[in-house]
Amino acid sequence: MKVLVTGAAGFIGHHVAGRLAATKQCEVLGVDNLGDYYDVALKRARLVRLEAHEGFRFLQADFAEADGFARIVGSFRPDYVVHLGAQPGVRYSFENPAAYVHSNLVGFAHVLEACRRTPPKHLVYASSSSVYGAGAQPPFREEANTDQPVSFYGATKKANEVMAHSHALNHGLRISGLRFFTVYGPWGRPDMAPTLFAKAITEGRPLRLFNQGKNLRDFTYIDDIVDGVVKLLLSPPAEIPGARAPRIFNLGHHRPVETLLFVRMLEQLLGRPAQVELLPPQPGDMFETCADLTAVHAAIGFKPKVPLEEGLKRFVEWFREYYRS
Repeated sequence: MKVLVTGAAGFIGHHVAGRLAATKQCEVLGVDNLGDYYDVALKRARLVRLEAHEGFRFLQADFAEADGFARIVGSFRPDYVVHLGAQPGVRYSFENPAAYVHSNLVGFAHVLEACRRTPPKHLVYASSSSVYGAGAQPPFREEANTDQPVSFYGATKKANEVMAHSHALNHGLRISGLRFFTVYGPWGRPDMAPTLFAKAITEGRPLRLFNQGKNLRDFTYIDDIVDGVVKLLLSPPAEIPGARAPRIFNLGHHRPVETLLFVRMLEQLLGRPAQVELLPPQPGDMFETCADLTAVHAAIGFKPKVPLEEGLKRFVEWFREYYRS
């Protein structure tokens, strides 16, 4: 079984590629442009772990380069494609929207076109809980209105879902999208809350919490996310004569936690107090995220297994080893 994973040097992509390659039943081709949005050394360290698997190969390439990526897909001819490459980050999308247009809009269009020319059995791509915007009521259900994202990042992910819908209907591709909810764990991105908070605590720097630390987040451990991605990947939509509507599923934990409580838990695990600064709400932030998991449980039996207490413990163990803290 041949699987192509974009964003293979990224947080989620590296874990998914590793899980697939470890089965020894998959030939995994990882693609990543090794962009410098955050420390490239972390991405290279992830790749070192992946290259220990015999079934893994890596190509440094940008899926937003249409001809080059189409050649990669046409040559490799994957049975399955997991598209996890993207420009991440809600707050950065206010500063540099062009980066999101390049990767999340132009890039995703080229991924769809490459799969149209060389159709896999199933294309699974990453959407985001950020598509749920103004007016969304937790727990968020997939059928809720997502026409009012509050960040440009969320808008690009909403656009991805609409683009996938068009290609599925017009070209018969089997496509599924996954709305991830605040993924955390070992090898996480340095711009995400767990690492930002842990660094501030260990270095004795002020830790800024917006909305007085009352924002609720549905923190979801990486192993649970990988379980959901792999199970869904191997469960493509059933053959339907004519057009195929793509599927959209939430992948979360369904247990929102206040960010201030999250910080208190990190304090205990790190054995150091945090210097907390409580600030007003920040533009683009959602006050609460919570995934309704009814649909994904019915489809693939997905049920998160790792509680936040255990997941944070594993994260801190990795953080201390990687950052020598």
